[in-house]
Amino acid sequence: MTAPPSNPSPIAPTTVLRVASFYRFLPLPHCRELRQPLLQFCQAQEIKGTILLAPEGINGTVAGTADSLDRLLVDLCQRLGTDLDAKTAPCDTPPFRRMKVKLKREIITLGQSVADPNQAGGIQVDPVEWNRLLADPDVVVIDTRNDYEVAIGSFENAKNPQTRSFREFPDYVAQNLDPQRHKKVAMFCTGGIRCEKASAYLRHQGFEQVYQLQGGILKYLETIPPEHSRWRGDCFVFDQRVAVTHGLQPGDHDLCLACGHPISPADQATAAYEPDISCPHCIHQLTPEKRARQQARQQQRQHR
Repeated sequence: MTAPPSNPSPIAPTTVLRVASFYRFLPLPHCRELRQPLLQFCQAQEIKGTILLAPEGINGTVAGTADSLDRLLVDLCQRLGTDLDAKTAPCDTPPFRRMKVKLKREIITLGQSVADPNQAGGIQVDPVEWNRLLADPDVVVIDTRNDYEVAIGSFENAKNPQTRSFREFPDYVAQNLDPQRHKKVAMFCTGGIRCEKASAYLRHQGFEQVYQLQGGILKYLETIPPEHSRWRGDCFVFDQRVAVTHGLQPGDHDLCLACGHPISPADQATAAYEPDISCPHCIHQLTPEKRARQQARQQQRQHR
């Protein structure tokens, strides 16, 4: 399970940082040639985080000053020859220790070459129209995120595929969906990237009316006020905020540094929760040897 780094480095209190997340599906046959220049540009701007490059597009989450991130986005748009919409948020401490630009087969791993958003995808639905779509009894609404993300928040009546990784989504489709019976399928995810891949896959499987939430949950929470919202709970995010709610305000979840699972205040009130050591989601896997390792890491963090 991917989770935010647990050991952010110290930072001067006067430094203002932002986290930027972005992706774009577009043909990038020359992605290998982009890697080194992009890495050098980010390092020169003191930007840290991870950018994935693949023949199908780009996906990244990075942190830096507002000015440095603006320069990066301008540079990326010039290199890619297209606009790039980034979601940004302030952060108090650096969430990443170094800058990485990686070459991948896919920018979001589904393991299905037929799922190509550059060829065919779902119908993009803005947050306002999404509320109307959710009210349609003929629409099957599916949360394409992993089970631990769904557990802390989702849309009303959305189906949870109970996947541990996105690679399991095709199996869920094969066992639970039928293009002859399910005429309208609507999907959503955190920022939109998984929905685009999932929509392309469903289209290839013969589903004709496939919808996806434009901008993902984050755009919905940013746009729709609580009194008109169909969202319930928090939205897990892969940065130091852990989870957000309406208006992209911080949610009430923290992160278990032992297993990377989001934990609620109720989780932290249980006997199974021990900071940096265990939580209700990993206590059953806590052996004496693992406890000793966790305690050693805890001491290392405290002395940094």
